[in-house]
Amino acid sequence: MTQHYFSETPAGELRTREIEVHLAGAPRTVVTAGGVFSPDHLDRGTAVLLRALAGADEGLGPVLDIGCGWGPIALDAALRAPERTVWAVDVNERSRALTLENAARLGLTNLRVAAPDDVPATVEFADIRSNPPIRVGKEALHGILQRWLPRLAADGTAHLVVAKHLGADSLQRWIGSEFPEMRVDRAARDKGFHVIRARR
Repeated sequence: MTQHYFSETPAGELRTREIEVHLAGAPRTVVTAGGVFSPDHLDRGTAVLLRALAGADEGLGPVLDIGCGWGPIALDAALRAPERTVWAVDVNERSRALTLENAARLGLTNLRVAAPDDVPATVEFADIRSNPPIRVGKEALHGILQRWLPRLAADGTAHLVVAKHLGADSLQRWIGSEFPEMRVDRAARDKGFHVIRARR
């Protein structure tokens, strides 16, 4: 069976390596490994999302990163707002382990790493931030969003970065149709990526 970064248990030996990335306005050294999304660098879509969020005021309440990989979105959020609880969620156990290690390296105490089923059902999120796993397929992707977007708190906002050629426009339309109670628009566009914003 072909292994993907969205497999629960990646095949192959765990071989970690350090890379330097720019998070929360400063260079940071983190660890990555094969079997997770974009193990060699900060991928372009995530970089576009982080730039789009950099100028925004940090609010209050929990933050959720759906499909955290080695952790860049969650780490950036936790660094920018140490008073907020940030949840990093991924089905991939290697991704979760790397995010935990990176949080420890950066001295973060406000980051919680969990498998999807381990997030308490009572938690609502003021912010959801994600570079969602488009390559799982449309049906699976829609299922992920149907699971998590309803957990936006009142006045909460979700930001999702999607490549235009991988269906950003159609996903934006689907979110607007599936969640009519939300205001959906495009918050940013850069280097072929769109940042979709959904607000309660």
